[in-house]
Parts: sequence; structure tokens; C-alpha cells
Amino acid sequence: MSKGLGRYAVATFGVVLVVGALLSLAFRGPGDMLAIWLSAALAIAVQLVAFPLSRAAGPNNVMARMGTGAILRLFTVVVYAILAAKVFELSMIPALVSLAAFFFLSTLIEPLLIKS
Repeated sequence: MSKGLGRYAVATFGVVLVVGALLSLAFRGPGDMLAIWLSAALAIAVQLVAFPLSRAAGPNNVMARMGTGAILRLFTVVVYAILAAKVFELSMIPALVSLAAFFFLSTLIEPLLIKS
């Protein structure tokens, strides 16, 4: 694991942990906790794949690097929405709100670490 990926992993895990805890206070229905923490695990996994994958776009093309991760995240949200509703039968609102929040907030820290 590279130094940049290690720092990004720690930062992403921290963001997801804090946001997940806050969302757990807001969503208190049956099955909401499961949906939030399953979304958290998925977000961490996708973010840790997206970060090194974006490096394949080249060191000088920041827009392509960010675009690669954005496409992967969008694809993940769409597939997760279908699976969460039809296969896992999760609470949809907490599942999708939490996944979107995890992706959005952890993506905000990515540009700070993408060049490392």
C-alpha cells in the first residue's frame, strides 16, 4: 500500500465513521442501522478501489483522475440502489442517503491527497 493510499484510507475511514454515527442518530427506524453500516462498508471499499484506479489516468491529468472515480461511484450507487431494494430489502432512504453522504464527503478529501 502506498503512502498516499494509506493516508487516504485512514481519512476515509474517519469520515465514514463520524458521518455514520451522525446518520445513526437521525435514522432510527427498523433496519436503518444495518442499511447505514452496510453503506459505510461499501463506500470504504469503493473509495479504496477508486483512489488507486484514478492514478491510472496519469499524474498530470487531474480531471481524468477525478472523472474515473466519479464514474465508479455513480455506477456503484445505481447498482446498490437496485440490490438494496430488490435483493437485500434494506431501508432505501437511509441506505442511499448514507452512501451518497459517504461518497460526497470522502470525495472532498481526495483532491488533497491525490497528488501524493
